[in-house]
Amino acid sequence: MAFSIRPARSTDAAQIHQFITELAAYEKLAHEVVATPDDLRDELFPTSGVPAARCVIGWLDETPIGFALFFSTFSTFVGRRGLHLEDLYISPPHRGRGYGKALLLHLAQIARDEQCGRLEWAVLDWNQPAINFYESLGAVRLNDWTTCRLDGRAIDPLTV
Repeated sequence: MAFSIRPARSTDAAQIHQFITELAAYEKLAHEVVATPDDLRDELFPTSGVPAARCVIGWLDETPIGFALFFSTFSTFVGRRGLHLEDLYISPPHRGRGYGKALLLHLAQIARDEQCGRLEWAVLDWNQPAINFYESLGAVRLNDWTTCRLDGRAIDPLTV
């Protein structure tokens, strides 16, 4: 069986959505998924304008087994763009075989090719298998930073 990685296409929106819902269930956050395949298609593969993010899919022969979804960032400290990995997921039957590492190495190559100063992501503090995996690749946890978020309900009162 051959593993390959290719950029996602608009016809992959339903598959990406399935991976997202599986990831959310694993992370005990399924109740937070409100995106639909159409939302993903519109945002990742717009008919005009810039895509909100990019996505690659990992394939085992003709079977999609995982994905990585990422977008550009910018660091004022480094003075260069970076990549933020939003989601990295491999279906449970295929874990532990190096496919997640292959996806992350693929993103590292994209970051290098695009002269990015950073490749960053967040990991849930209870997800020790993921933390161990990332640290085995040389990732450093930034324990002195806390993620903050305003969602739609919190944004609305702040606008005019």
